[in-house]
Amino acid sequence: MNKDQLDYLDELEAEAIYILREVAGQFEKPALLFSGGKDSITLVYLALKAFRPGKFPFPLVHIDTGHNFDEAIQYRDQLVERIGEKLIVGHVQDDIDAGRVVEQKGKNASRNQLQTVTLLNTIAKYQFDACIGGARRDEEKARAKERIFSVRDEFGQWDPKRQRPELWNLYNGKIHKGENVRVFPISNWTEMDVWNYIRRENIPLPSLYFAHERDVITRNGVYMAASPFLNLDDEDVIERKNVRFRTVGDMTCTAAVESYAHEIDDIINEIGSSRISERGARMDDKVSEAAMEERKKGGYF
Repeated sequence: MNKDQLDYLDELEAEAIYILREVAGQFEKPALLFSGGKDSITLVYLALKAFRPGKFPFPLVHIDTGHNFDEAIQYRDQLVERIGEKLIVGHVQDDIDAGRVVEQKGKNASRNQLQTVTLLNTIAKYQFDACIGGARRDEEKARAKERIFSVRDEFGQWDPKRQRPELWNLYNGKIHKGENVRVFPISNWTEMDVWNYIRRENIPLPSLYFAHERDVITRNGVYMAASPFLNLDDEDVIERKNVRFRTVGDMTCTAAVESYAHEIDDIINEIGSSRISERGARMDDKVSEAAMEERKKGGYF
C-alpha cells in the first residue's frame, strides 16, 4: 500500500471517528447495529479508536433472523466477549411466534424482510434515538440517496425527500419525539476502502469471507449455501465448491461466489477484477428494480 492510500484511509478513518463522536454528543440513546459482516465489524474497530479507553456510549444491537451463518454468530459472540461491550439481540422468531409477522412460503422464502419489524420493535423497546449502521453509498442506488444522518419518522419510515442538507460536515441530529436517525459513518467508503482498511488494521473476520469448501446449490443463477433453512426440492443438486461470501446476511438470501482467495490480498485483487457488484450476491435485491428503496421506506436499514 502506497503513501497516498494510507493518507486516504487516514482521512476516511478520521471522518468516521468524528461522526461516531457526534452521535455520542448529540443523542441520548444511540445504538450500533451489528450484523457480523465486515462493514459493521469495521465500525466496531472505529468505535474502539473513538472511545477507548472508555466504554462505548452505546450497545451493539443484532437483529437475528434465526437463519444466520453459524460462523457469523460465533464471531459476534467472541468479539463481544473480547471487547467487553453490551450486546442486545432482537429475534425475528419472537415476532413470528407472536403473530406480528408471517413467515414466507415457497421455494425462495426468506426471513430477511421480516427483520424490519423486529428492528423497529427493538428500537421502540429500548427507545433508541440513533442507530449507527455500516451501509455505504456505493453498495446500492437507494443507499446512495442517504445522508450520513438519515432521519426516520415516528413509524421508522424513510422519505428521501425529507433528508437534510449536510454542508461542511455539519450534522443536524435534532428530531421530534418518536423519530430516530440512522447514522452511516462509512457512507463515503467503498468496498475496496473497507478491505484496504481491514488489511491495514489487521482486523480479524469470520471465515465466511475467505475461500473455503462448502456444499452449495445453484439457484437463480447463483450459489447458495446448502442449509436446512432453504426449501430444497428435487431440482436442487448439492455440489461441493470452493466459495467465499462478499456480504454476510440471512442464509436464505446471501449468495456465494466461486473463489480461491484465501488471503486479504487475494480478495482485494479479486474485487478489483470483478464485474459483479457486492450487492449482486444478495437475492433480496433481485426482487425488483426498487427492492431496496421500498424496504428502506418501510424501516429497513
